[in-house]
Amino acid sequence: MRADDLEALIAVGRPDIAPDASFAVFATSRPDFVANRNVGQIWRVDLPDGTPRRISRGVADAAPQLSPRADRLAFLRVDARGRRQVFVMDAAGSEPVQITDTALGVSEFAWSPDGARLAFIARVPDAGRYGTIDGLTAEAESPRHVSGVRWLANGVGYMADRPAHLFVVAAPDLGGEPLYDPAPALHAEGESPTPAATIPVEPEQLTHGKGSHAGVVFVGEAIATVVDDIEPSRRDLRSRVIAVPMNGGEPRVLLGRDSQLSVDGLFRIDDERLGIVGFEVGSAGQDFIAPDVAAWVLDASSGLSRATPQDGLDIGEPGTHVSHAPDGSLYAHDRTRGRVRLVRIDELGAVHEVFGGDVETTGHAVADGVVVVATATAQSFGELVVIGAAGVRTVTDFGGGAVATGIVRPRELTVEGRDGYPIHGWVAAPEGAGPHPVILQIHGGPYAAYGIHLFDETQVLVDAGYAVVYCNPRGSAGYGRDHGRSIRGAMGTVDFTDVIDFLDGAIASDSSLDGSRVGVMGGSYGGYLTAWTIAHDHRFAAAIVERGFLDPVSFQGTSDIGSFFGDEYVGVTPDAIARQSPMVVVDQVDTPTLVIHSELDFRCPLEQATRYYSALLRGGVEAEMLIFPGEDHELTRSGSPRHRRERFSAVLDWWSRHLPV
Repeated sequence: MRADDLEALIAVGRPDIAPDASFAVFATSRPDFVANRNVGQIWRVDLPDGTPRRISRGVADAAPQLSPRADRLAFLRVDARGRRQVFVMDAAGSEPVQITDTALGVSEFAWSPDGARLAFIARVPDAGRYGTIDGLTAEAESPRHVSGVRWLANGVGYMADRPAHLFVVAAPDLGGEPLYDPAPALHAEGESPTPAATIPVEPEQLTHGKGSHAGVVFVGEAIATVVDDIEPSRRDLRSRVIAVPMNGGEPRVLLGRDSQLSVDGLFRIDDERLGIVGFEVGSAGQDFIAPDVAAWVLDASSGLSRATPQDGLDIGEPGTHVSHAPDGSLYAHDRTRGRVRLVRIDELGAVHEVFGGDVETTGHAVADGVVVVATATAQSFGELVVIGAAGVRTVTDFGGGAVATGIVRPRELTVEGRDGYPIHGWVAAPEGAGPHPVILQIHGGPYAAYGIHLFDETQVLVDAGYAVVYCNPRGSAGYGRDHGRSIRGAMGTVDFTDVIDFLDGAIASDSSLDGSRVGVMGGSYGGYLTAWTIAHDHRFAAAIVERGFLDPVSFQGTSDIGSFFGDEYVGVTPDAIARQSPMVVVDQVDTPTLVIHSELDFRCPLEQATRYYSALLRGGVEAEMLIFPGEDHELTRSGSPRHRRERFSAVLDWWSRHLPV
């Protein structure tokens, strides 16, 4: 697989299914070089034996949700100004009707149980900002007054002056007369012209103020949502969940901060019970490392109760999708050792595997004994699977294009570390006896994980002639909380020795790998550990440090998570920070290093890269820097396709100069 083959990576989004299980809908998404964006449409498959067919024709249609009777379909579509809006069409496929026209786009939405309304979340800009006044450019806007501990969010930018609020709107009459723009006409003096048609009914804004909201779940005659208030001086991850009446009454608190839960998501059970996905962060509200993410049930009469087992499941990101089935069961995603399986938790708390093996489940829907699953495998970026009385059937073949480009299936490996700890990972190597130069890849997070799904980063390097070694060292997800929390206050210790020991073990296990020619690269936390590694191990011919967490001191005042991330991972005392900081040991680096960063990265801000790069040059190290305009922390995953291709070209050029095949 080469960089030009990125267009073959077709992802399948979270599906939805009709209550009688007669059909399912889902969205696809893929990079497109001509459009220079991710493109995708909505698909429908009739069950149990139908063939998927495309039922929308938008550029980037996403997030399909069926109405309760499954006669209509709502989804997000990008309008002419690049904003995501809610559209509704017949579930069989028809011309969609736009029902929102928000200034900054819609982030999420939900149908009411009777199908008469839709609620949605949209950011509301302060007057005069973000194009609300024609001709007023961003640099001419008034200054921003910052009075809290947070002001930026990666992928959003400034946030306090565009809070996300809750709205409700009537569902459109799909059989009604369309809207028409008025023709030009003369008007009497003082008479206003008829405005152009936009949407059938103007939505009603239900929340106001500076706080933002996330999550949309109808509970009785109210809508449950999570409130995100910007703290005045200290980050507090504890959440508040409120119920906002649709009749204009005052919101009531369903879950207060005294619960000590950080809420990741909400889901509907019935009019009296609300499902919550979240984790306990303690009374200080900041203990987020390797969280014990669980599903909880909030009952109007009996209060809050945990619905998933205390141990044995990891339903955290990327598997935070939890749903409630009519039989009372919960369905959730459980990640373990690079896989993500779909499980059912019955009302007694017992866990049953529904879909597993060498897969990564990314979404699901359940109805009338049928389960549809969006999944990724080692040879496909996304497929839709149907599980029913007839067994398990994969109904799509989106991975065929990627396979045709040439895909290497990685070899799974477990290496015993120097302290006896088992380190799990993979080796992907080109065909032939070698010897192949080796690149050690390090993932971000740190509480994340490499998995078995088709990974373009690895495949492009293998195609270029490199063997790629990658693992999930201590600090990673999918191996239990102790594994994930083992580097708290100890970054650059066992995580460093784990990746080095895995590299040595992988080379020793395969004679085609050339241990005398090695490089190292990683992004985000992987950028941190790459920078740390080349300061302590000088075997590497070159390194690539990408979007790295490189200086915990300046990170505190520049990153969108700087108010708590470094405090929890490296501590707050000068000695503790210095003991784990790549900037403190940058003078020990002599490895040629390419620093890659994005201009709008507010997770690991650009200054992390520029200061590290400058320090390398000051120390006489051969170094180069590549900065991508208009991109944020997600460049390698969801950045513009042309930038992603250019990044691959730069990466391969760097390796060809310093670690030639």
